[in-house]
Amino acid sequence: MSYSAGRATQAYASVGAQSSVAAASPHRLIQLLMDGALDRLSVAKGYMQRKEVQRKVVAIDRIMSIVDGLRMSLDHSVNAEMSENLESLYDYMNRRLLIANINNDEAALDEVASLLKELKEAWDAIPAAVSGSESTARYQTEAV
Repeated sequence: MSYSAGRATQAYASVGAQSSVAAASPHRLIQLLMDGALDRLSVAKGYMQRKEVQRKVVAIDRIMSIVDGLRMSLDHSVNAEMSENLESLYDYMNRRLLIANINNDEAALDEVASLLKELKEAWDAIPAAVSGSESTARYQTEAV
């Protein structure tokens, strides 16, 4: 039985991604979602530039699903005002993505990428002790 290098790489990446998700803290899961959305924004922009309509539509739809996942992860009981602001921002991002998709508007994709990068920088700046990553890292070190 033989495997192509491409398929083996995809399988490895899939297992790696699943392992990352399985071992991730809630804080890390949000980071992974943001990373995924940013990666797909770049891919969608490439499809848009190459006029690969079907692939662009699929990529933007996936980004919108990720943004919806971010919105659904909001905990309104912790800080209602901040979570409402974030919910409005995620709604705005999805509307911009819809416009980008309909009008092949690269500027709208760039705007969403910029907003998401800014959010991710703030999220990444949260100290490990606050985010729960420290206890997860300690657990993983002890398990090895």
